[in-house]
Amino acid sequence: MLRLDFYVQHLIRHNAERVMLRSGKRVRFGFADSERETSQPILHAQVRGLVEEAAPGSALDELRDRKQTHFIHASSAGLRVDVRVARVSPDVWTVEIREAPDGPPHAKSVPAPELREVAPPRAGTATQDTHEAANAGRLRASMPPPPRRKPSQVALATGDPPIHRYLRMMVDVGASDLHLSSEVKPMVRLDGEMNVLEERAPLTPAELEALLAPITPERNQRELNETSDTDFAHMIEGVARFRANVFRDRRGVGAVFRQIPFELLSVDQIGLPKRVLDLCWLSKGLVLVTGPTGSGKSTTLATLIDFINENRKDHIITIEDPIEFVHDNKKCLVNQREVGMHTQSFSSALRAALREDPDIVLVGEMRDLETIAIAIETAETGHLVFGTLHTTSAVSTVDRLIDQFPPEQQSQIRVMLSESLRGVVAQVLCKKDGGGRAAAYEVLMTTPAVSNLIREGKTYQIASVMQTGRKLGMQTMNDHLLELVTSGRVRPEEAYVKSNDKMSFKNALAAQGIDLSLDGS
Repeated sequence: MLRLDFYVQHLIRHNAERVMLRSGKRVRFGFADSERETSQPILHAQVRGLVEEAAPGSALDELRDRKQTHFIHASSAGLRVDVRVARVSPDVWTVEIREAPDGPPHAKSVPAPELREVAPPRAGTATQDTHEAANAGRLRASMPPPPRRKPSQVALATGDPPIHRYLRMMVDVGASDLHLSSEVKPMVRLDGEMNVLEERAPLTPAELEALLAPITPERNQRELNETSDTDFAHMIEGVARFRANVFRDRRGVGAVFRQIPFELLSVDQIGLPKRVLDLCWLSKGLVLVTGPTGSGKSTTLATLIDFINENRKDHIITIEDPIEFVHDNKKCLVNQREVGMHTQSFSSALRAALREDPDIVLVGEMRDLETIAIAIETAETGHLVFGTLHTTSAVSTVDRLIDQFPPEQQSQIRVMLSESLRGVVAQVLCKKDGGGRAAAYEVLMTTPAVSNLIREGKTYQIASVMQTGRKLGMQTMNDHLLELVTSGRVRPEEAYVKSNDKMSFKNALAAQGIDLSLDGS
């Protein structure tokens, strides 16, 4: 499937009038009275690749000579679209895609339309537009003739393993995950939904084995043969890193690749509350980032570690399985260790870290009792520890930590946790209205009142403290979900599904005059 056809599919799916792309900016969907943005910007290489693989030769020649062009494209979804392209500079192109009127495949070029930079509209308010002219005709930047590439050759460099073609396509369309399964067509998760990546015959088990073998490390191949699943990291230079899981199921071998961008996102880009940054200035304590699988925990942790790396002069040790985001030394010294490659387990690496003079320790996953116990001890002994759990709320996180221990130890652990826990950030990802995904956060800051509740075993009262602690930076998940709905970024039905306290959330929507339409409600 051409990259252009993915955007045509979303134009149809969201009933949009147009799709607008600009190098380095978020993709925008235009509706009759509003616009919506995706959560991630599109790279210039992705914009250029989309044009070069879909445009006829005459349009590419015109783009090179006149710095603007347009052409008619018959998409795989059966819709003919008018594609207008302007080359603003060598590294900035704009593309507008809209349904085409009847006409020849390549009509005479017309000036490319102006594209508007807008913020996501708020419910009940008019969208505030700022205009940026795409006046490409006055620019004199030179550009070599674009290569003529067939769709089957897109993004596969000489000498690349064949699977790189699918990984590059996945990055080009902005997907978060690539799914390869035996007897199934290649698929991706795009904006939280599963889509076919390429219209082709389903992959046979032998084909998939041949695709995976060249990039699977020998150690992981042995683990796959012994346990039928394995995890490892893979990188395409200049494209992205990937967290890979290879497994066997009833049809044969399968694999899932999670995209880990090279560029770390800022606090503003991921929508993290600014008060959470206060946790990055602590000298000791335990900070937990929690949420279900695929909720963006790794991205949030990477953003917090990068903030520390840019603003403090400390020693950071990360323990991960596998290493996902790569942190270069900035103001801090950063050592990253991978379980299975650099250490046997999280617990052994965490125990060793105490002898490695760290200031900050990141534990990629607190998955067993020993790791949790050592993490709490590490936080108590004058270190700042970041960790993750697969819990959905701040209260359930505290309960999960305590319940991991035998009953006779839980009283002691409550005391230790009340003194070491500094904050919990629980998060979920919601599908944005118009494409992309937005994170919703629940934030618990440990105050003396919260510490007392943990010590006395009254964690069920923490939610009430959070509701009254907004001035201290706390917020419940329902608070943030309601904010996403009222700002027009997330539909009420999507937020309702993600809420942990659905009855309270439904009442909060009703108080705002927002109708919740659910089948069977």
